[in-house]
Amino acid sequence: MEQPGVDQVTEVTSTSWFARLGQTVFGILIGFVLIAISIGLLFWNEGRAIRTAQGLSEGAGIVRSVSPDRVDPANNGRLIHVSGMLSTAGPVADPDFALRVRGVRLERHVEVYQWKEETHSETRTKLGGGEERTTTYKYVRVWSDKPIDSDRFREPRGHTNPVMTYQSREAVAAGTRLGAFAVPETLLRGFGEARRLPATETQANALQLRVSRPVTINDGVLYVGRDPAQPAIGDMRISFSEVPLQAASVVAAQAGDGFAPFPTRTGTTVELIAAGTVPAAVMFRHAEEENVTATWVLRLIGAVFMLMGFSLILRPLAVAGSVIPLLGEVIGAGVLLVALVCTAAVAPVVIALGWLWYRPLVGIGVLAVGAATTWGLMKLLRARAAARKAALPAT
Repeated sequence: MEQPGVDQVTEVTSTSWFARLGQTVFGILIGFVLIAISIGLLFWNEGRAIRTAQGLSEGAGIVRSVSPDRVDPANNGRLIHVSGMLSTAGPVADPDFALRVRGVRLERHVEVYQWKEETHSETRTKLGGGEERTTTYKYVRVWSDKPIDSDRFREPRGHTNPVMTYQSREAVAAGTRLGAFAVPETLLRGFGEARRLPATETQANALQLRVSRPVTINDGVLYVGRDPAQPAIGDMRISFSEVPLQAASVVAAQAGDGFAPFPTRTGTTVELIAAGTVPAAVMFRHAEEENVTATWVLRLIGAVFMLMGFSLILRPLAVAGSVIPLLGEVIGAGVLLVALVCTAAVAPVVIALGWLWYRPLVGIGVLAVGAATTWGLMKLLRARAAARKAALPAT
């Protein structure tokens, strides 16, 4: 039953066996869609990984290191490596807080104390295949740097979140140069490690003119509210950080007196930046490592989508058997294992097809690994089936 105005709401809903069986039909359609998405993602990811690796290998073989002191027109359009000190045309500012620093990038981080809805569900299958779901909506107070939409809460009354007056932002210094070369803002967005910049009375006074709540400085952070030790809904914490001027290294195409992405023969681009004086070979090695990490992350995402898809397609078997709850649990476990076997069989094939398309020899190896994994899982299934059969009493 709903209990308005409290920090916890519990709902109990029931679904009949026929309704659950009908829902699985829609789930089958979603399952096929998920499998199609996973196949497309896995195949595309292999092509992306191979093209990126080939592009980086091409770049590593032709890059030339040049002096940051002058721009040589003869290098226009070529892939170059430059190391040197960064400089800017002037300070970077956050005008809302009267803050100006001589750095590369200035960041503002804003958090607001808000309500957050946490959901916990427990499902119980009843005799006859019906399902009873108990859902608990719990409302807790948290610091969040993103606005939480309380209108979507199951019980919004008494849990209304305020509008975020200020939000996090970052500003990049204008006219940033690496020696004689102009550095584009796109390269500087992810550059360097930001360091904490303590707030001062100047920022506190600038903010106090625009808010009705008291503004204080608590451990270098602007605090909007009455008591930092006992925050109330709507209180704000605002902190600042900067990426200071420092040495940097860039690998990119020379474009006039600046940098641009270098197009490779594989259709990818090379545009790298690192803090400090870093050799080109080290920068390319780090880029190759990032490419490998991204490839495995996307492979995992694709495999999870495929597992979810096969599970949804096979789910009607578990629902049909749930007329007897214990039987439904056994079939459900079997469905998950079969979905895992199908994923282990299909995902490597898709990955191998991607490699066969681009690198046939490696693709054959991936197919062999996938076949061995599938064989192992099938052997496990047969062993479990034999064990269950042996455990049955003799008739």
